[in-house]
Amino acid sequence: MAGTKSVQKTARDMILSLALIMLVAGVAWLFIPHEDGEPDLKRVDYRVDLLTARRAASYPVAAPEGLSEAWKPTSVRYRGTESEAWHLGFRAPDGEYVAVEQSTGERSEFIEDRTQGAAKTGTTRQIDGRTWTRYEGDHYDALVLEDAEGSTTVVTGTASFGQLEKMAGALRTE
Repeated sequence: MAGTKSVQKTARDMILSLALIMLVAGVAWLFIPHEDGEPDLKRVDYRVDLLTARRAASYPVAAPEGLSEAWKPTSVRYRGTESEAWHLGFRAPDGEYVAVEQSTGERSEFIEDRTQGAAKTGTTRQIDGRTWTRYEGDHYDALVLEDAEGSTTVVTGTASFGQLEKMAGALRTE
């Protein structure tokens, strides 16, 4: 009989310990901040980088003009030693990603890399007097402009073609 009381006491102690641990974990969970929704991405000012790239690049560097404040620039870089690669990333008003990529590097390799393997569809679109070729992919879709002087401009991202076209139409080189 003494053995049964010992087992009951041990089981009761385990249940009480588990309840105490659950209570402490619940209280800790209440006081730890939780992130709900998407993170707030910091808006970057790309004006200085754009001026630098425009002075250094051998091609006309493009950036959008006239987009609403809802288009949030989130990343910028110019790498002159890497085929004069220009990158400008945005969060579109619908929360999707749109990037402007330019380079004088080997076209097919550059397009493959920046579109994450999107395939050329053969469909073209006239946007602001320029002929853009449509690419579709599993991760990114894109619009590609091949300049006769050797540079390639890619507007790519997770956004819809409507948003990509809006960005392509807003691009200016000076």
